[in-house]
Amino acid sequence: MVHIRVENLGLQYPLQKRKTLLGRMSPIAGQNSLAGRNGKTVNRVTAIDGISFSLSAGDRLAVIGANGAGKTTLLKVLYGIFEPTSGSVEIQGRVDALFNINLGFRREATGRRNIELRGLINGWSKAEIDERMDEIIAFSELGEFIDMPFKLYSQGMGARLAFATATSFRPEILLMDEWIGAGDLNFQKKAKERMQTMVEAAGIIVLASHNPAILRATCSHGLVMERGKALFFGPLEDALAHYEKHSEKADRQSR
Repeated sequence: MVHIRVENLGLQYPLQKRKTLLGRMSPIAGQNSLAGRNGKTVNRVTAIDGISFSLSAGDRLAVIGANGAGKTTLLKVLYGIFEPTSGSVEIQGRVDALFNINLGFRREATGRRNIELRGLINGWSKAEIDERMDEIIAFSELGEFIDMPFKLYSQGMGARLAFATATSFRPEILLMDEWIGAGDLNFQKKAKERMQTMVEAAGIIVLASHNPAILRATCSHGLVMERGKALFFGPLEDALAHYEKHSEKADRQSR
């Protein structure tokens, strides 16, 4: 059965201070120091700190927080781009991600060739790619542009191609960063219908977004994050209310 289980997840980056234009060493917010090789001090910044949650078939999680809260970093850990430095991530199910239209795509290659490359990266066979090529092109609505270099695509065109390719094999777990809002209204409608079909087929969606309307139309649960930590995990409306109250409190304290 498809599921995601995250237990006390932590991620730290090793960092080095850089000189500013004035020649001063720039501070690193939230950093701590650890003993590195040869006894030298290694500066690290905590990106994810002690996050735990569990998702099962049919769950649609909204990841909520201000810029820098760690939303995209969490998605990258779930996708396997970053290896956690503490805790554990257990994922059962076929995973795909939409948080960078350039992920697996080459700017100089055509849209058609990029479909092939993305499929090969995802472990699809040549026969599987060929079988779905026409459907992917039709869903992306790129028409004759499919044989033009990807670097000439607008952001919306790139987003449509990325979504059509990533969802053509109906991943059981889909990770998204604002992508549901890409494209025109007609494409958004198609994208929502396809994602709804995925959820009904016992899938999981994890969506990071700043748009409450999109989250309400898509998600069932919410994870509120701040500076890499989880402030709340539960039903979506409760999560949105928690985030709103927390933001208002932070605004008052900053005045």
